[in-house]
Amino acid sequence: MTEEVNFILDSTKESMSNAIAHLEKQFLNIRAGKASPAMLGSVMVDYYGSQTPLNQVGNVSTPDARTLTITPYEKSMITEIEKGIMYANLGFNPMNNGEMVIINIPPLTEERRRDLVKQAKGEAEDAKVSIRNERKNANNEIKKLEKDGLSEDIAANTEVDVQTLTDNYVKKIDELFVIKEKEIMTV
Repeated sequence: MTEEVNFILDSTKESMSNAIAHLEKQFLNIRAGKASPAMLGSVMVDYYGSQTPLNQVGNVSTPDARTLTITPYEKSMITEIEKGIMYANLGFNPMNNGEMVIINIPPLTEERRRDLVKQAKGEAEDAKVSIRNERKNANNEIKKLEKDGLSEDIAANTEVDVQTLTDNYVKKIDELFVIKEKEIMTV
């Protein structure tokens, strides 16, 4: 029975870690004023009929804090890259000089910063919901094991362990959000 309990704890911890990793990835997509190649992480480009991530058809770089450049591996892809950026609806206006695509990142207004903080808060809440769902799943598994003969003490202790995991991961989400909020609001 203890093997099953350990399995429940391990799989719960893994799922909660995945929720944190997903949140960090979502936070990368929320821009905080400075240009970053991660801002274009969701852009897909039509590469000879198939949708391909931008970073596989060109090199994305940041020559300065307000500019992104995409140097395509094939010059013929410049217009497709521009289309992909427009379709991604990120609020960027790409330009090209015949060699590369250039995106000037406009400075964030106070109102836009507040919207981005709300978006980040929403992502953090989604991650918390995911963590709580994992807690619920783990507790349901423990109850099933208890019906199958697991002692009440072990079941109760395991539920306490699951709650401790949940509290730690929710705290981590709050810490990540505070960092992201500060990053967004810093002018």
